[in-house]
Order: sequence, then structure tokens, then C-alpha cells
Amino acid sequence: MELNQLRQKVISFRDERDWGKFNTVKNLAIAIGVEAAELNELFLWKSDDEVHELLQSESHRSQVADELADVFIYLLAMAEATNLDLADCVVSKLEKNASKYPIDEFRGSSRKYNVAP
Repeated sequence: MELNQLRQKVISFRDERDWGKFNTVKNLAIAIGVEAAELNELFLWKSDDEVHELLQSESHRSQVADELADVFIYLLAMAEATNLDLADCVVSKLEKNASKYPIDEFRGSSRKYNVAP
């Protein structure tokens, strides 16, 4: 399914329930943060090995999938509320990051662009 189709499904779901009045930019931004925190909670205090092991469990994978979906649903709703095309936002940000993080300078490095090597 394409991004715009997903966006329309989210908006239709919202509108069928008359929830649009609650979808203010502020509320959606907060909701994204809350749902991202719920995703983070699934991994809190676990080692990389423990995370790998948990992701072998269908139950845990299902929880991760639900939280990822919640974050994405609110992202799509916020894109609608701000009249921004999420795909365009991603492409634009990747272009900005490409200029901040040239391949020859940052390949294999996790350092931030404004920190000397």
C-alpha cells in the first residue's frame, strides 16, 4: 500500500469516529512522543543480545509491530494536520543529511557532523 493510501486510511478511521477535533498539531506531536516512549519501553534495560532474543518471540514482535504502527499512524495524522507530504519530508531530510555526512568522511562512523574526528 502506498503512503498516501495509508494516510487516507488513517484519516478515514479518525473521521469515522469524529476524532479530528482532537488531532491538533500539539496533541499529535505529544502522541508521537508518547507512542515512541512505549516503543522504547519494550527495550529498556535490555542488552543487544536480550533484544535479539526477544525479537525471536512472536509475542514480542507483535508488541513491537503495534508500537511502530502507533507511531506511524500519528506521524501520518500529523502530516495531514500540517499539510506536509511525509515522503517529501523524508527525501528532503535525506538530502540535508547527505550534505552534512559525506560518505568519504563518515562511512562506518557514528560521530555527529559537528564533532571533530
